[in-house]
Amino acid sequence: MQVKNRAVLGQLDDMDLRLLKVFRSVVQCGGMTAAELELNIGTSTISRHIKDLETRLGLVLCRRGRAGFALTEEGQRVYDETQRLLASVDVFRSGIDDIHGRMGGALELAVFDKTATNPQARIAEAIALFRAQAPEVQPSLHVASINEIERGVIDGRFALGIIPAHRASRSLRYTELFGETMLLYCGRQHPLFGGSHAGLGWAKLRQYPFAGLGYHSPNMELSHQERLVRRASGYDQEAIATLVLSGCFLGFLPDHYAAGFVDKGLMQAVAPERFSYACQFVSLLRRSPQPSRAALLFQECLTAAHARDQ
Repeated sequence: MQVKNRAVLGQLDDMDLRLLKVFRSVVQCGGMTAAELELNIGTSTISRHIKDLETRLGLVLCRRGRAGFALTEEGQRVYDETQRLLASVDVFRSGIDDIHGRMGGALELAVFDKTATNPQARIAEAIALFRAQAPEVQPSLHVASINEIERGVIDGRFALGIIPAHRASRSLRYTELFGETMLLYCGRQHPLFGGSHAGLGWAKLRQYPFAGLGYHSPNMELSHQERLVRRASGYDQEAIATLVLSGCFLGFLPDHYAAGFVDKGLMQAVAPERFSYACQFVSLLRRSPQPSRAALLFQECLTAAHARDQ
């Protein structure tokens, strides 16, 4: 496919925004056919919109064919910029709603994974409280890494985030919500499974390969502090669990999440009285510009839901 080298995009208009929204949906759905239901338009129309956008930008955004759908390098950059642009449009719309004293539209929320099984987490209750007060607002809940949630709240893609506390940013406001206990686990095929852990300390633990989160987090801080030998990296708790289940690695997991594997005899906590740490989960709001009324209300609902345990 040939596309002019020089973009003809000047000022953005409503049609450009529509084309960008179509492009975003195609990327998020993983292809044009998969995006049909999301967009409620046919594949041929979607394809024409993507071609129109490529012409407007003077770029090839994606490859499509028998090999499947894939973004080009330029397409990935355009997608990232599209995310930022459409988030800014949503912030503008929310600001106008605030001026009129109304709440509506979407509320983009992001949560670190495997919180639903935590008995201390009251996020679902907060959503119910919020819906009762703002029925016209449509919550969109994303699961993402700690770093992605932080960046997303700062740049406006997410109105509010919930993550384990690990370091503070001056751009964000933090509110403590609930706790979580992390235990060290081994899989059924691991040498430590079923054996005695008496006398096992951090020094002896270093002889076993460790699987840890591959970004700054309480998990990474502890592994560096205790000089554990990281031989594999995961980018969410599901990935760490899979590496532990292989029997090749030790890894920290939330006790509530690992309980299902333990009950099936697939995992075992290693000396939980010694190898554990506590996580405190916090909510994030950006300091500037002022969060929307919907975001502030959801924060109030989170605080109210979690105050019931205190």
